[in-house]
Amino acid sequence: MKVYKEVIRDDIVPLSARHHDRNTSEPISFFLSNLEELFSWKPTNQDAFNVAVVPVAKRHPPIESQRPKTLVCHDMMGGYLDDRFIQGSGAQQPYVFYHWQHIDIFVYFSHHMFTLPPVCWTNAAHKHGVCVLGTFITEWDNGAKMCESFLAGEESTYHAVADQMVRLAEYYKFDGWLINIENVLSPVAVSNMLLFLTYLKEQLHKRIPGGMVLWYDSIIHEGELKWQNELNDKNRNFFDVCDGIFTNYNWTEEHLQRMTEEPRRTDIYVGVDIFARGEVVGGKFDTVKSLEMIRQYGLSAALFAPGWVYECLEKEQFLQNQDKFWSLLESQLPIHSLCLLPICSSFCLGYGKKRYSFGEEEDSGPWFNLSAQEVQPIFSEVQPKDGKGGRVKSQICQEVAWHGGSSLLIEGSLPSGIDGVTVRLFSLHVPAPPKLLLALVYKMENSSNVAVSLELSTQDAKSCNVDSINALSVESMVQTLQPLTEPPLPVAETQQNHKHGWEQRYYEVHLSDCYINSLSMRFSQLTPQEEEETFTCRIGEIRVLDFSHPPSLPVQPTDLSLSHVRWLQNEETNQLFVSLTLHWSHSMENIRHFRVFCRGVTCRLPPPSRPPPPSRPHLLGLAHACVYRVVDLEVPDPCPSSHGQIEFAVQPISKEGFEPVPPLWGQLVLDYVKETQTEV
Repeated sequence: MKVYKEVIRDDIVPLSARHHDRNTSEPISFFLSNLEELFSWKPTNQDAFNVAVVPVAKRHPPIESQRPKTLVCHDMMGGYLDDRFIQGSGAQQPYVFYHWQHIDIFVYFSHHMFTLPPVCWTNAAHKHGVCVLGTFITEWDNGAKMCESFLAGEESTYHAVADQMVRLAEYYKFDGWLINIENVLSPVAVSNMLLFLTYLKEQLHKRIPGGMVLWYDSIIHEGELKWQNELNDKNRNFFDVCDGIFTNYNWTEEHLQRMTEEPRRTDIYVGVDIFARGEVVGGKFDTVKSLEMIRQYGLSAALFAPGWVYECLEKEQFLQNQDKFWSLLESQLPIHSLCLLPICSSFCLGYGKKRYSFGEEEDSGPWFNLSAQEVQPIFSEVQPKDGKGGRVKSQICQEVAWHGGSSLLIEGSLPSGIDGVTVRLFSLHVPAPPKLLLALVYKMENSSNVAVSLELSTQDAKSCNVDSINALSVESMVQTLQPLTEPPLPVAETQQNHKHGWEQRYYEVHLSDCYINSLSMRFSQLTPQEEEETFTCRIGEIRVLDFSHPPSLPVQPTDLSLSHVRWLQNEETNQLFVSLTLHWSHSMENIRHFRVFCRGVTCRLPPPSRPPPPSRPHLLGLAHACVYRVVDLEVPDPCPSSHGQIEFAVQPISKEGFEPVPPLWGQLVLDYVKETQTEV
């Protein structure tokens, strides 16, 4: 175990103000305000926090397919709110987005010149197969001066701007840029803007798989700031050198009709202002009117500021309003399917009233960290048809959880005389492995006569065209799964006891020559009843694993080190605090997150004193990369004539949910002494 020796000093180790909160030294996401900051940017060891660790998940149909797509442009109160805190915050009612299965592109927007998406948004979007764009914006007189400074000169200048923008996206692992020029350009600048965009797109495609450059409908070919609300001959030159155009919002049906014959019409993202400002179609809870008209002409859509449901409505009803907003759009938003195993989700939104682990409270206070958001299900509501059949609805519940801050609440009713009711949880397009293991954690409430089962829908591989958008319309075979009597190894070695009513079930399925295309839950009566029976079920976790080769536990983190140690002594209470950054090495390929613990503090007395008994590890927090900032850890002064010791430990948690025991944790010891004390 590596031991670091530190002397408690009053001098402050310098931390980059760009990367750390000035008051707490918490790592934060940031933006660049001007060209000087862009050109001076280069990555340092303090940038590790801002690098997204989740690659874009494969999904079906892919974004490259020729179909109408959906973009969400996130614009909220200037940006960089609680989402700037990379390790999370204690926000009680933060804004979160979780209807990822309906969208293709997420743009993080602000009015800073170079808006870099906070890493938590990139991680959350990538888990669901959604690409993330930053924003390059210039505005009004100052923006015009900025543009002239790099577009009216030599080729090398605007190439340098494009190169830095590509380096930023490549290093921080986001997927490209929305270009928004809200100021006039000189004729020379307009001409060079086209060359700049061409070079930017070329370099981005070369270095970032799936990289994208979108143009916002603002200036026209003569350099005048004149929004067109459509693609036409006045802005087509910009569209032709980009991957798509995001139109302004004041369009009419006539604008849409004129774009119908455009060969690249699915690269036209028709802007919809959810706030419904100005003369617009739809918006707010009538946004479906906009989408219906846009889809009628085969065009893509750009939904601007769907955070309206958070900013303008009651925050206490945010989840209900968010679900209502997106449910009204479902008919115009096809569901995307996940394409890779494992699929593991505790349905955590990335925030909660408390934090849970295996059904037990782990942290009693509110918390928010979008990097902790897990793969989200399909939110469904099934109503009886023609007065027949059962009713069922799924939604997120934050009252109790198995892991993280929320679970999936499924409520429904079973009228007399029906077999049961089914709710789809995940849309999939996964080549089936020979052996599949499914794990379910759930609990029923006041519904002793209702049986729960998992249903797996499969499709013959010969009739399943991977590149076809309509593949899932082919008739599928539904299998109702039977649970195992005992969990298989190595699952049994890590299984937790049943607590607080949670039940754990395991299903083993053998498949061949087929695709898995959905996972559902079915509820049915154990014994027929004459009266309608209602039920409430909470799903704590679902895991779908390739068990052809049983997964192993994560390896031990290596190369643990620490840096940027800062000591603080409260003058009134004399309490000592330490802040430091932990680093380690570990592959992120199969990692859900790391749990960071400390143990101690103890005093290391000189011989012949006995060492103190070991204390229990205390959880400091979760890390979503191989770095963690410990902030203001309360520690006692070293005992007289001795050293203080703090032991730090890092536990890797795999995507399959396996948790290694302490001998496989990465460990490091901080041994500290007062400056006046000397070692012999």
